[in-house]
Amino acid sequence: MDRPDRTEAERRLDRVLRAADAPGLLEALTERLAPTDLQTLLLEVYRRRAADVTPSRLLAQYETNRFVSLSPVDPLAQARLDAVIHERLAAHGFVGVTLSPVSPLGTNSAVATVDQNNVLTTIRNTEVVADPTNVLALECALRRRELLRSDPRAHDRVRMGATHRVTRAQQFEGRGTMAHFALLALCTAGRDEGSLRFETSALVEQIEVQLDVIGRSHVAGAQVSDVRVSVTDLTGGRHRDALRERVVDRLAASHPDVSVGFDDDRRHGVGYYVDACFEVHARTPDGAELSIGDGGLIRWTAALLANAKERLAISGLGTERLLAEYRADG
Repeated sequence: MDRPDRTEAERRLDRVLRAADAPGLLEALTERLAPTDLQTLLLEVYRRRAADVTPSRLLAQYETNRFVSLSPVDPLAQARLDAVIHERLAAHGFVGVTLSPVSPLGTNSAVATVDQNNVLTTIRNTEVVADPTNVLALECALRRRELLRSDPRAHDRVRMGATHRVTRAQQFEGRGTMAHFALLALCTAGRDEGSLRFETSALVEQIEVQLDVIGRSHVAGAQVSDVRVSVTDLTGGRHRDALRERVVDRLAASHPDVSVGFDDDRRHGVGYYVDACFEVHARTPDGAELSIGDGGLIRWTAALLANAKERLAISGLGTERLLAEYRADG
């Protein structure tokens, strides 16, 4: 009898295993075959399947597969915004990098606890990048490790940024959502400086980058108004005073045209971020307020380097959403 609490993915897997009629198939593929041997097997499977693809079937797939649809954004506008972004990254002390389209298998699930079913996994033990902050965290960990080899108590910060087109397998709801889209990702890695000094200053510097980019997005045709930043204390109020003084009040003073305050009702991101997170909203030309930026504090580098003193802040700005939803021409 089917359990009522079983997920749709579990039901689909059971159906596939019954159709294969090969007892122990799943265990053989996941436990007994080495990753390289599994890759060899799957490469042959898909070589044979590709050999059966006809031109008409190929065109039908291109027409209906949501993962391969064209972006609605003018590529020249995207290029202009990317150029602005990398100029401003340097101005804010961030190192801009170009990421590979793929990352190691488990990049999202190993440290970020994201379901692997929400990632486009390849048959070469890699996955298509679904969140560039995860990849930047890996690079930050490598660079922090080098610093720690020279000085086990090194406080030098590693600041990195990348613009990247990501692909996500889950179905999104809401205005203008796609399976693939462009993002600006930021990571700031360092060591615990005590009294929440690293955490608050890292949040401020990433919010400053996002506000700077949003403020200059008009060069790519965006028309943004009523920008609002909300900060959420995830510690039940223990960090509220520090966040108010060093993040909210500081940003409000330096950006009088931006509304800055606390959001105590936020639920998304709880359990993903630690200590504190933030969100950036702005109003579109047609009057809708949309979320275009998000970020917070994470313990990924602490896990990657097995060092509880390591700290990391991450954030993302939806550059494609900025250009698609905030076009001055509507």
